[in-house]
Amino acid sequence: QVQLVESGGGLVQAGGSLRLSCVASGRHVGAYAMGWFRQAPGKERDFVAAVNWNGETWSADSVKGRFTISRNNAGNTVYLQMNSLKSDDTATYFCASGPKPLRRRDVTYWGKGTLVTVSS
Repeated sequence: QVQLVESGGGLVQAGGSLRLSCVASGRHVGAYAMGWFRQAPGKERDFVAAVNWNGETWSADSVKGRFTISRNNAGNTVYLQMNSLKSDDTATYFCASGPKPLRRRDVTYWGKGTLVTVSS
């Protein structure tokens, strides 16, 4: 069993930055991809970015150039640095773990989410 705990959400003005963290506990967590999804009210949960066990990263077009995902050396913590935030980035952000490419159907474990609100 793997547990994912997110932190770092909050209220920020448009153009500002936030850094999300997700700590994973459990066996073999370092062997899989970890990443982030987000869900705005009334919308589906969408992929944001992911990082594989070997450091390979990939992200959605909507966040490229603004968001950076990274992982610590132990492989149990993933970060999402979010810069140049827009009101469209307002959502609950969920940490996820599973095999690459970590599409929604690939996710094995989910965190409970952390709310990011961007005010315009």
